[in-house]
Amino acid sequence: QVQLVESGGGLVQPGGSLRLSCAASGSIFSGYTMGWYRQTPGKQRELVARITSTGSTNYAISVKDRFTISRDNAKNTVWLQMNSLKPEDTAVYCCNTAPGALLPWGQGTQVTVSS
Repeated sequence: QVQLVESGGGLVQPGGSLRLSCAASGSIFSGYTMGWYRQTPGKQRELVARITSTGSTNYAISVKDRFTISRDNAKNTVWLQMNSLKPEDTAVYCCNTAPGALLPWGQGTQVTVSS
């Protein structure tokens, strides 16, 4: 069973940056398209970015040109570089397979954008 552990969140001012990390255990990570999702209380979980096993990326329009997803299959790690952060980016960010989340969810990492 693959386990996912997210880290790197925190409090940042509008316009600031954060880099999130997703570390995965298990032997099948390299075969998955992986994505970053965000969840705000009372709202549906949103897939904001995804990356194939070979590095092809896609982004939600709300984050395009601001966020960058990357991965290192050898390290079983996926990152999300978030720049030009906005208050509406505030959410718990989680990683999982994409576009469907097939793995058990990790705890996520809280991102709060506030002045």
